[in-house]
Amino acid sequence: MSDTLNILIVGATGKMGQALIQEIVSDKLTKLSGAIEHKDSSFIGHDAGHFFGTKTNIDIKAGFDDSATVADVLIDFTRPSASLEYLAYCRNHKIKYVLGTTGFSDKEKEIIEGASNEIAICFAPNMSVGVNLLLSLVETATKVLHEDFDIEIIETHHKDKVDAPSGTALGLGEAVALCSNRTLAEHGIFQREGVMAPRQRSDIGFSTIRGGDVVGDHTVLYAGDGERIELTHKAGSRKTFAKGALRAAKFIATKSHGLFDMRDVLNLKS
Repeated sequence: MSDTLNILIVGATGKMGQALIQEIVSDKLTKLSGAIEHKDSSFIGHDAGHFFGTKTNIDIKAGFDDSATVADVLIDFTRPSASLEYLAYCRNHKIKYVLGTTGFSDKEKEIIEGASNEIAICFAPNMSVGVNLLLSLVETATKVLHEDFDIEIIETHHKDKVDAPSGTALGLGEAVALCSNRTLAEHGIFQREGVMAPRQRSDIGFSTIRGGDVVGDHTVLYAGDGERIELTHKAGSRKTFAKGALRAAKFIATKSHGLFDMRDVLNLKS
């Protein structure tokens, strides 16, 4: 690898793809080496900077060619079915992989983990620095509060998001469960309707809101008798995720293999 990190973007015409390309071309330490989109896109052959008025000299392509293999890192915020294909490509060509896609099944996560024995992967449901700091704060708060407070997770995203709860909300729920000796399989409450039994203290509730163009809001609510604590992160721009993804790419560029997340990147693990 040279001093400049060559990065390949898939889902190049999507909102996250374009945010990533903008960050890459403005960062002196990174270089856009390829931009991939599905074969039916009307933007195949356009310059990757078409949407924001910058000429990158990289054309959007419908698939991988020999030029893609010069990439040091591939960054992916697409869909699980496509991501598994990109993972296989990275594995075959020894390209490191930053994966921000959400909605994977447990079996698919096992495939990702298996690939990390051969290539370095940063897999995180949310690449935001702030969200990953929130995860650490949630762990600390849960250890102190879980015996006396009800814990609920509320998330809001734009109307086009298809998975629910969000990967970030599930990650927050898993942090709550781990720090309070629970599991989401047993204690996660993902739906409430009609007449129900009273809430149990051990429940970990999820509320999902979809609407408008909300980039992503997440709140962990600790509701006690006479007081409430709310830990909240609100993303106002996809740039925050793009900046985090580039930080992750630079981190795994130094690794030969292994499965990492943003808390590794930010050195937040105790």
